[in-house]
Amino acid sequence: MVSADRTLVAEVSDMIIAPGKNGYFGVLAGHEPFLTSLKPGIVLFNDAGGHEQKVAISGGFLETDGSKVIVLADAAERVEEIDVERAMKALERAKARLAEKSQDVNLSRATASLERAANRLRATGR
Repeated sequence: MVSADRTLVAEVSDMIIAPGKNGYFGVLAGHEPFLTSLKPGIVLFNDAGGHEQKVAISGGFLETDGSKVIVLADAAERVEEIDVERAMKALERAKARLAEKSQDVNLSRATASLERAANRLRATGR
């Protein structure tokens, strides 16, 4: 799993669950090869010790050939890296921009900001 600025995960896992455009889906070893786009959400996978790990992503693509999975995320953070206070402030800023209903507010950008902040908070259990 990589984002524009770094590799987040490079390990063996027996499954991955990702947020597809039409809902969450799972990939196991031997899965039929495919490529799909991802929406903002939480990618779940089991680490080598069998422990569930979470990564918040803001969208991207997932490809599998049946033996490996590649996630190219627009932006991504492991749950333990998320600054909850910063995410809460971003959520409040986005809500305030959307409440303005001004022509100066870019509605799609404000909505995307709201979705990213809410996703980051969901990943932390808030």
